[in-house]
Amino acid sequence: MDENSLLNKSSLNFLESYLNNAAPTGYEWEGQKLWMNYLKPYVDDFITDTYGTAVGVINPDAPFKVVIEGHADEISWYVNYITEDGLIHVIRNGGSDHMIAASKRVNIHTKEGIVKGVFGWPAIHTRDKSNEEHPKLENITIDVGCTTKEEVEKLGVHVGCVITYPDEFFILNENKFVCRALDNRMGGFMIAEVARLLKENKIDLPFGLYITNSVQEEIGLRGAEMITQRIKPNVAIVTDVTHDTTTPMIDKKKEGETKIGDGPVISYAPAVQNKLRELIIDTATEKKIPFQRAAVSRATGTDTDAFAYSNGGVASALISLPLRYMHTTVEMVHRNDVENVIKLIYESLLKIKDGETFSYFD
Repeated sequence: MDENSLLNKSSLNFLESYLNNAAPTGYEWEGQKLWMNYLKPYVDDFITDTYGTAVGVINPDAPFKVVIEGHADEISWYVNYITEDGLIHVIRNGGSDHMIAASKRVNIHTKEGIVKGVFGWPAIHTRDKSNEEHPKLENITIDVGCTTKEEVEKLGVHVGCVITYPDEFFILNENKFVCRALDNRMGGFMIAEVARLLKENKIDLPFGLYITNSVQEEIGLRGAEMITQRIKPNVAIVTDVTHDTTTPMIDKKKEGETKIGDGPVISYAPAVQNKLRELIIDTATEKKIPFQRAAVSRATGTDTDAFAYSNGGVASALISLPLRYMHTTVEMVHRNDVENVIKLIYESLLKIKDGETFSYFD
């Protein structure tokens, strides 16, 4: 490992175990337990809520509250219908992509444990080349090796069972992290690393810091909506992923230009409080942290929106990690970007003053 690397062996071991654990929307708790166990030495207390959001707190008695946040859930499927001949039709839990499903292995989560299955697809020899169908929600099915509905049910599979992909973490070409669900367990990992650095560097923050790993972002920012009412923060810095738009079939005129390896992406959007964003940009410039810019015309589509418009208005900003192949099983990020997001959040926290309102009218 590079001696100058921000990430140590313990960090990377945690990252691998955290990514390999399934945490579909609505079923995040096992991943949250892993995350809290890693975070425990670096915080003073924890908050959890009814639906599974977990928050590590530093200086819990401080009246001024700053949130750094990522989300814990991954996209998945639900069992929706079991045919009489034992095939399983699905519906989405989050933004699962029907186009990548065909021929993928799956894990069906039941009370009795994992049931293995595959998304089957007809052989190329049997398809009508003149009118070829593409994978879509209506024609993809999971095969668990059964020939009747009764056989499937005996395995413990029923309508409502959640389904994830088993694809695990690996490193490609030395510095590319690849796995399903980097969106957005990388966010949870990065904010945990910020907490580690604060502890190891013996930083005494002048405010309460709430390291927040929210649930249910993939179905509408729901975990963040709930936990912001609980915390009632003054400031929120959210981290999520954004698209690397340099890969094929993406229109830069529509999506802008951002690329893995070129640094964190700082967003311009109505929900992003301008003065907080400028503090982050000034920090990046001062500390020579590379960064990119992105513009969002309406909602950011991230938990930034949930924090910004809560509690009468919370000064919020978004720092994104550029990622390739979002909502597939081969999501890819650059290690340098991961480290630079961590650095940027860490250094920005050191610039925030106790009681700072970021008001335009001060």
